[in-house]
Amino acid sequence: MWKRQEQERTPASRGSSTPPPAAAPGPPASIGRSVMMKGELSGSEDLVIDGQVEGTVHLRQHLLTIGPSAKISAEISAKAVIVLGLARGNITATERIEIRESGSVDGDISAPRVAIAEGAHFRGSIDMHQPDPAAGAARSRGADGAGVRRDTASRARGHAAAGATAPIVSS
Repeated sequence: MWKRQEQERTPASRGSSTPPPAAAPGPPASIGRSVMMKGELSGSEDLVIDGQVEGTVHLRQHLLTIGPSAKISAEISAKAVIVLGLARGNITATERIEIRESGSVDGDISAPRVAIAEGAHFRGSIDMHQPDPAAGAARSRGADGAGVRRDTASRARGHAAAGATAPIVSS
């Protein structure tokens, strides 16, 4: 009796042509240490790069992890980027960019949230753009409604280029 009710609720038993719900995302795709690639790389899943890539990398809605043995020379755009290896070129993310302590970035980075760990290398400029102008106006005001100085990028550029190890974090 109970099993029949369960069968009636499933789309397959009703003859529905709707696909089953997507499974939980699996492990990210990866480019191994011995792989060298030149050209344009794009995808619709998270990606870990441990090899060498030259050109462009586009993962607009997904996470890109630049592994500790990776050497990237590319223009990068992704939802989020985590750098553990070497990246040369500009990086743009719609959510966040993290440069971990073993990471090195030579290029400009642009994301609403940026984190540079102590010991990481960074040479370039930072643009912490806001995804929504209304949200940006609300975040740029303090608790009393007064404006807050927004020169983080120029201070970060000066300190990072000088080899400072203080973390720069914004949310």
